[in-house]
Amino acid sequence: MFTGIVTDIGEVLSVKARADNLHRLKIACGYPRLGIADGASIACSGVCLTVVGAGEEDARTWFAADAAAETLRLTTAATWRHGSRLNLERALKIGDELGGHLVSGHVDGIAEVIAREDLPETARLGFRAPPALARFIAQKGSVALDGVSLTVNEVADDTFAVLVIPHTLQATTFGALRVGDKVNLEVDQMARYAARLMEGR
Repeated sequence: MFTGIVTDIGEVLSVKARADNLHRLKIACGYPRLGIADGASIACSGVCLTVVGAGEEDARTWFAADAAAETLRLTTAATWRHGSRLNLERALKIGDELGGHLVSGHVDGIAEVIAREDLPETARLGFRAPPALARFIAQKGSVALDGVSLTVNEVADDTFAVLVIPHTLQATTFGALRVGDKVNLEVDQMARYAARLMEGR
């Protein structure tokens, strides 16, 4: 479980295709090496991945994780290459501050950037969501985009917009987002469960 508050920007060092449609990812990060244990969960641009190894190289910590076929199909992980920058967040611990909203790291689909307006200190970003997910996105509701917890400002059919503050532009990969880019979308869990309850009625 995560909160959508990014704590580091990682860099993909290598991607190796393995058996059974697995990609072994090696990702550099700023986390202390001793704090990364095998089996730990780290959200990588919103995708919850399990650490299968870690070490240090050129004075930088790295960790390895496997992206399975389903992850490659549903997320942007299939496009990650050497040099790709990823928003990172360690899993929540009991007692941690819940600064964003509850995020599972189970990506629902991919959204596309359709507009960007750079304002004096902020940026307004417009996205198109997959039609099947659009009904879960509501004005003033929460979404996780590439692992970043954001509040939805506007909704129209399958499009929505968010306003990104200066800190988020600097502390995440959002500063580099451009029209046409794809991001991992996780809808608010409460919206998903509310819709399921309504279907039951």
